[in-house]
Amino acid sequence: MRTEDLRGGTNRIGVPSEAFAMPDGLAIRYDLPAAGLRESVSGYATYAACDRAEMINWFLPAPPMICVLLDAGPVTIALRRHRFDVDIVSLYGPTSRAFRATTHGGIQVGVGLTALGWIRLVSGSASAIHNRVVPLREGASAVLSARLLDDLLALTDEKDIAPTLDAVLAPLFAREHRYDDIVRRFTELMLVDGVIEIADAADRLAVSAATLRRVASYAFGMPPKLLLRRARFLRSFIGLLSSSGMQSYDRIDSSYHDASHFLRDANSFLGTTPRRFMAKDTTFMAASLVARAASIGAPAHALHARVS
Repeated sequence: MRTEDLRGGTNRIGVPSEAFAMPDGLAIRYDLPAAGLRESVSGYATYAACDRAEMINWFLPAPPMICVLLDAGPVTIALRRHRFDVDIVSLYGPTSRAFRATTHGGIQVGVGLTALGWIRLVSGSASAIHNRVVPLREGASAVLSARLLDDLLALTDEKDIAPTLDAVLAPLFAREHRYDDIVRRFTELMLVDGVIEIADAADRLAVSAATLRRVASYAFGMPPKLLLRRARFLRSFIGLLSSSGMQSYDRIDSSYHDASHFLRDANSFLGTTPRRFMAKDTTFMAASLVARAASIGAPAHALHARVS
């Protein structure tokens, strides 16, 4: 599959092509996984850039993701004070800070992992790669890494990306895990307005705070308080972008005391104010909010709930 042949779009019926509008030489695609995978895999994201010159893009904090580079130049990720040279098949850990990607053209295919997907696919704790990027062969499986690369390289049509990934991944998420139920329920709870305290979350889930901390660290990669804050901020930030263009803060989460409280969270998760962040290089990030919402249902991986 050549970079210049990728046009963008989705396998979801009825989504207008305008949802994938990009500048010349760039393309974006979001595909739904097969129905049986949608609790474990949040979606397939494919980005393409024909120009081999250096390009910088900022991305929002997110859950784990597998990324495969096809016909692509070197990619580096800067996250806080750390820099990662991205392997051709990589595992991005859960992130609690926006990160900068420096690319040099080509295609990137991403597989979004939910917390349920993590515990079914990977034997270790997600906290081990919090705010890190590692080769997939080291973080999960060398066999899976090779299979993903070989099968994607063999494609000639972007419409085959989703069925190819479905075929590779379906057998890997079949086994159930003892944390399945609490992970499902906490995933849904993080999307509820006003839920921010661990004690409240634990009470709603009917588990102890200690159990919630243990499961959150293992399956989601960070403490429950940080996860709740990240979800609250992203719900509010994306809501502002889509409604008022950050002209008004009246739609932020009800647990924020005021705008300054929200802006403190912005500094924690973006490293700056929302306006300054959006003034950076966010071409793919901004486009992905629109394309993902139209194709998958939620504008951001971190706000994903199961798609029926």
